[in-house]
Amino acid sequence: MKPKHNTGDYVFCTVKDIGNVDLNRTEMFFREEEGFTVILKKEIADGLHLAYSVIMSWITLTVHSSLEAVGLTAAFAKALSENRISCNVVAAYYHDHIFVNKKDREKAMEVLTKLSEQ
Repeated sequence: MKPKHNTGDYVFCTVKDIGNVDLNRTEMFFREEEGFTVILKKEIADGLHLAYSVIMSWITLTVHSSLEAVGLTAAFAKALSENRISCNVVAAYYHDHIFVNKKDREKAMEVLTKLSEQ
């Protein structure tokens, strides 16, 4: 899996209108019934006066994973949960991206590194 920490603080926000958010400075956006979820660097969200509830760290699993792979998400989610670490997962085309509470970053990297060595 080879986890890699992406520097910076990230937040999940929700907006009704994506027009005020620069997509070139947005890590992810997803349309839900209630509005758009956006993942941004904290300083960008602060500049836009967007509300968020937790500051996250972003970890990328650098292995190219298939969109049809079975069990990868379950394996790392189980390992993290056994260490009382909550995670929010974004599966993109090439990689899985895991967002954990900033305070859990070091422990999450430890857990994921250990898992990748098994």
